[in-house]
Amino acid sequence: MNKHINLPHDDSGCGWYAALASRPDAKRLQGRQQADYAVIGAGFAGLAAARRLAEHMPEARILLVDAQRVGFGASGRNSGFVIDLPHKFALGHPDPAHKQRLLRLNRAAIAQLQHLIERHRIDCQWSHAGKFQGAVGPRGQAYLDHFERLLAELGEPFRWVERKELATVLGSGHYSRAIHTPGCYLMQPAALVTGLARSLPANVELLEESPIRGLERDGQGGWILRGDAGTVHARKLLLGASIFTQEFGYLRNRLLPVMTFASWTRPLTDAELARYGGQLDWGLTPADHAGTTVRMTQDRRLIIRNTYKHVPKYGRSTSDGMRQKVRASHRAAFLARFPQLAEVPFSHTWGGVYAISRNFTNFFGELEDGVYATACDNGVGAAWGTISGTLMADMAVGADSQQLHDIRAVTGMPSRNPPEPFLGLGVRSRIRLAAWSSRSEL
Repeated sequence: MNKHINLPHDDSGCGWYAALASRPDAKRLQGRQQADYAVIGAGFAGLAAARRLAEHMPEARILLVDAQRVGFGASGRNSGFVIDLPHKFALGHPDPAHKQRLLRLNRAAIAQLQHLIERHRIDCQWSHAGKFQGAVGPRGQAYLDHFERLLAELGEPFRWVERKELATVLGSGHYSRAIHTPGCYLMQPAALVTGLARSLPANVELLEESPIRGLERDGQGGWILRGDAGTVHARKLLLGASIFTQEFGYLRNRLLPVMTFASWTRPLTDAELARYGGQLDWGLTPADHAGTTVRMTQDRRLIIRNTYKHVPKYGRSTSDGMRQKVRASHRAAFLARFPQLAEVPFSHTWGGVYAISRNFTNFFGELEDGVYATACDNGVGAAWGTISGTLMADMAVGADSQQLHDIRAVTGMPSRNPPEPFLGLGVRSRIRLAAWSSRSEL
């Protein structure tokens, strides 16, 4: 048996999840369950892995197990970007072939999601809107200039958008300029994840609110997953649990749990929308990575996301007092951008935990015989989770493809972390320094 497992402990304030129209009752793990494959984690990676296993093995029994409700965890808490370009650190990789592999993988994920959304009529505000990367002052503009050079080297299309034109889209004159890239899609993450769950193949059984407290070998080459009210006995185990992979004894001291926070408004009224003066359905990420992400949804909600915290105990590392301070900082960022909407309140503030590594390396592979994992999305979970989960299933059944070769080429082992208390001190100091350095872009 494992040591005590720290479970997800997400707050109840996620606006995306609260906005869902309805959710069916949860089916929980009970009694002794036998399966050919068990998948832990029903986010983007776990959902994609279970679906692909079912396509490969239509006669197999596949159990997909999550400690919470589908859409309540990290995959339903992001800002709703599905990004095709390599993320900021990967975009600077010295090997052009490495970046091209990442592009192919991300775009395969987008195509896969679009196909499923259309096939199953998933209502999730899916939109090919592209993405702005915006600068406020000289620091952000310097980052944009660097971004332009990287895009040109990669041969990717982009367009400069200056302050006046940008203000007509954003309803805000706060930004000096931006680069628009066309390949990003926007969506409602909790709606997308729950829609993917509802449309799983018939031989996938989803068990929610069913935390796994321990793993052990069954003595016959398979695995026993122990829950509160039952067990799963499976031949093979796939982990789509990201940061929680370490709770099962794998990749320990190699993953860093980081929480980022968001707040959004209620839907704007017609009069408020007129005062806002911008468009619906856009997303902007900061040129300076420690800056503020802003979105306007299709249903008239403005979102502010910034502030990072090191959370070694995940949601239990936060408090109501911390969230109130975060909400206040979000309010300041909102008013700086939209002073004409000063009376519009935030309806929800929430946090979400994701995994990063010190060397910005994603893990993908077989951890030991019959155990497979994808972990550490480094902040781009929607596309990466979808394609890595799909290819993890391919790996588990012995299928081969160019995509599998690509993902093996761009992943590796996250570097080892220093021991506590040095790790926590170092991470917190780095986050504070980044926030101070980027204060002009917040």
